[in-house]
Amino acid sequence: MSPTPKRVPPVRLIKAVERVRAGLQRLHRSSAPGNIALLELATGAWTTQVLYVAAKLGIADRLAGGPAHAEKVAEQIGADPDAVYRLMRAMTSRGVLREGRDGRFALTPVGEALRSDSEGSLRDMVLFIGHPSRWADWGSLLYSVQTGEPASDKLRGMPFWDYLDTDPDFAAVFNKAMTAASGLSNDVALQAYDFIGARLVVDVGGGHGAVLSTILRAAPAANGILYDLPAVVAGAAPLLEEAGVAGRVTVTGGSFLESVPAGGDVYVMKNIIHDWSDADSTTILRNIRTAIADGGRLILLEMVLPERASSFIGHMLDLEMLITLHGKERTRAQYSQLLGATGFQLTRVIPTVSPLSVIEARAV
Repeated sequence: MSPTPKRVPPVRLIKAVERVRAGLQRLHRSSAPGNIALLELATGAWTTQVLYVAAKLGIADRLAGGPAHAEKVAEQIGADPDAVYRLMRAMTSRGVLREGRDGRFALTPVGEALRSDSEGSLRDMVLFIGHPSRWADWGSLLYSVQTGEPASDKLRGMPFWDYLDTDPDFAAVFNKAMTAASGLSNDVALQAYDFIGARLVVDVGGGHGAVLSTILRAAPAANGILYDLPAVVAGAAPLLEEAGVAGRVTVTGGSFLESVPAGGDVYVMKNIIHDWSDADSTTILRNIRTAIADGGRLILLEMVLPERASSFIGHMLDLEMLITLHGKERTRAQYSQLLGATGFQLTRVIPTVSPLSVIEARAV
C-alpha cells in the first residue's frame, strides 16, 4: 500500500512565519550592542560542535522515553557526568533541550529532530556537518574566497567525489546525510507539482530512486527510468520494491556528463545542477535537450536564491558549494539564462514549504 502523503501547511503561511522569524532575529541583533550580537554570530561554530557531539553520543535517543538527569544519561553513554551535564546545559541554551525544576532534561521539538528514529530526523545531517572532514573544509573558507576554488580539493589533492571513493567511512556519513536531507524535502516539494499526464519520467542523477518513486506513486499511469552512475543504481532495487514501483522502472547506469536516456516527456533532477559549474551544467542540460521528447518538460528541484540577500539558508549552502565543489546556488535569473542557453525556456518557479523550489522548463 502506498504511504499517505504528508499534510503540509500552505506555502504562504510558511513564508509568513519565515519573515516573522527573520524580523525577530534582526530586531534581536539590532537591539543588542553590536559587539555582543557579533559574538553570538561568531560562536555559531561552537553550536555546531555541541550538536555534533550530542548526535555522536546519542543523547537525544536517551531522552526519547522522557526527561532524565544528566548523570543518568552519562551512565548510559559511558561519559563523564560533569562534562555531560555541561554539554546538556549548553544544548538547553540553544533550544535543543529544556531543564526542569527538578534538574532533569527533556527534548524540545528541535531536540526531537536529533533523535535517530524520529520522523524527519536530521541526526545524520548533523553528523555530516560537524564531521572533522567538514570542519577542516570550512576552516579553509578563506582559501576558497581568495581563489574561487574548492578548499576540499586543496586539502585532499583530489575532487570531492573522488575522495569519497577513498574514504568509505566518510562516504557512508555523506550518503546518510543526503538521505536525511531527501526525507526532509521529497514529499513536500513534489506535492507542489502535478505529474499527472506524464508518460515516461526520467530521473537523471536519481540515486536509489526516492524522487522517482514519489513521482510514480502520484502518477500511476507513468513509467520511469532511473539514471545514475552504475555503482549507484546497483543498490536501487530495495527502495523501488518497497515503494511498489519496481515494475514500472527501468534502471540504467551511465554518466549524465556524457549522455542521458532518450524519449522521456518529463526529465527530473533534484539537487544536481547546484553541484556543477556553469560549464558542466551546460553540458548536462544540453545532453537532456538532445534526449527529451519534443515539447517535453524539465523539472529541477533546487534552492532558488532571492535576487537580494536575505535570511534564506540557501546563501550558506552556496558557500558549501564553494568550498566543496565547483557548483553554486543560483537565482531565478541565473537559472533562466542557463536554461535559455541550452534549448529550454523557464516557464515557472514554484516555491514550496521546504527550502527547495520546483523549476519548470520546456524544450524549445
